[in-house]
Amino acid sequence: MMRCTSCHKEVTDNYVKFKCPACGKEQINRCNECRKKVVGYKCSECGFRGP
Repeated sequence: MMRCTSCHKEVTDNYVKFKCPACGKEQINRCNECRKKVVGYKCSECGFRGP
């Protein structure tokens, strides 16, 4: 089960996934709602904060 990195709700469709732009180690999952609201996220590997 995948969860949004920002809001932690389960995502099944309407989301994007990408590697952390800073370290490239952690996969970041972002639901469309959090993307539209520009809700922040944090990489648990390196501490990078986005968007």
